[in-house]
Amino acid sequence: MNVLDLFRLDGKVALITGGGRGLGQQIAEAYVEAGASVILCSRRVENCEQVKAELEAKGGKALALGLDVTDPDSIAKAVESALKEFGRIDILVNNSGATWGAPALEMPFDAWQKVIQTNLTGTFLMSQAVGRHMKEAGGGKIVNIASVAGLRGSDPEAMDTVGYNASKGGVIILTKDLAVKWARYNIYVNAIAPGMFPTKMTKATLEKGMDRVIERTPLRKVGGDRDLQGAALYFASAASDFTTGQVLAVDGGSTAR
Repeated sequence: MNVLDLFRLDGKVALITGGGRGLGQQIAEAYVEAGASVILCSRRVENCEQVKAELEAKGGKALALGLDVTDPDSIAKAVESALKEFGRIDILVNNSGATWGAPALEMPFDAWQKVIQTNLTGTFLMSQAVGRHMKEAGGGKIVNIASVAGLRGSDPEAMDTVGYNASKGGVIILTKDLAVKWARYNIYVNAIAPGMFPTKMTKATLEKGMDRVIERTPLRKVGGDRDLQGAALYFASAASDFTTGQVLAVDGGSTAR
């Protein structure tokens, strides 16, 4: 076997939450290029439909589904539809996310609940639902999209998002705990902690202080359109078959300081 074959996903099926834009779209494009079929899920299914059309125009196979990761019934329907279409889910990418900017002393309770429910509870509920199928199927790969914000405290002048930071810290511990608990089922659980990538979610932060972000990033740049793909492909493929419970920061070196 050629070492590059370790990164192939031929015949695999990947379900990606938040797959209709941003990092989810970037990951979907990588998986299709590596040979996988992808299921793109989001509350805004029209975004997923657009990405689906783009992937199919390039020869890929994709399915777009509506999904609310905070609603167990919505999750059950999406997983059922995915299995009906493809018969399997080999890879789950928990990428759906929400944020809210406010000083910790002023953070609205409803906003806190929304962020925690989407980022942390949603990641658990999706992992639980797909994990049941993976256990029966003999294994699978789960890739959680955390954040460098979950690894340390953030400068309030740059990122005053206490709920987001707390939720992503929770995702990191959830990743490690599920990795230990589910290793016996051959289910791998790893996480990527992206630094600053230009997305709809980070737009306000970058508009407020792009220069400050770049100054604090050793590589002196923000993430690009393909910069998350290698890490996402590694954790989804056979290349990571002796790696579980790990968190890889893709952040231009910002957490190395």
